[in-house]
Amino acid sequence: MFKKILLLLLVVSILQSCASKKNIWYYQDTQNKDTYQEQVNYYSTKIQINDILYVKISALMADTAEPFNIVATTATSDNANVENIRLQGYLVSAEGTIFFPVLGPIKVAGKTIPEAQDLIKKLLNDGEYVKNPIVSIRIINNKFTILGEVNAPGTYDFNEQNLTINQAIGKGGDMTIRGIRKDVLLIREVDGVRTYAHLDLTSTDWFDSPYYYVKQNDVIIVNQNPARVSNSGYLADIGTAFGLVSLLLTVYLITLQN
Repeated sequence: MFKKILLLLLVVSILQSCASKKNIWYYQDTQNKDTYQEQVNYYSTKIQINDILYVKISALMADTAEPFNIVATTATSDNANVENIRLQGYLVSAEGTIFFPVLGPIKVAGKTIPEAQDLIKKLLNDGEYVKNPIVSIRIINNKFTILGEVNAPGTYDFNEQNLTINQAIGKGGDMTIRGIRKDVLLIREVDGVRTYAHLDLTSTDWFDSPYYYVKQNDVIIVNQNPARVSNSGYLADIGTAFGLVSLLLTVYLITLQN
């Protein structure tokens, strides 16, 4: 009788430790399909309060554009110089404006990068400051935070115009085997509104949503599965409990045989 109970407990323990591929594999709705194509939708990033902008003005007559370029434009990978460029960049104020040389305050918050470029270009043209200027704007303090069950949680800078959630998770070292892929939480603040989006990374259904691409200051949270949560307690999980009972029964049976 005791041997049957012991065998049952061992079987249950093994089953308990097995993880289903339904909870582990990414984008399972693509597994049984041949190669196929889908149209990719891009979403323009909007400038927000506290963004730092790099603005470069170019023109055929370079000397006319020079007064409007206050940020050093020398390309470098040195971190100190990158920080220096950020310090000299245009900080978007609480009113949503930047203070541009000669032109004064310009409302840029809520505009996309192309819209802000067109606005500055128009102001320079209409004021006859620069003839046919080329305006280039970049957000230089883009960052996101990833927390929870990933191998390298933290806050990461990025310069890409379109960074996907997949790439963001990759920067965090990928999810651990204990992360819940069916419910990844994305927290986003845009225009003073905070949004909470729950993403199922075992499906591609959300690829066409605005949450496929990371935006500045996004927070991605990968929660722990129930077994991982249980491991933080005194009694690790059901598998551990069965293991403990099995050990006690084994010791008891050995004692009976002796």
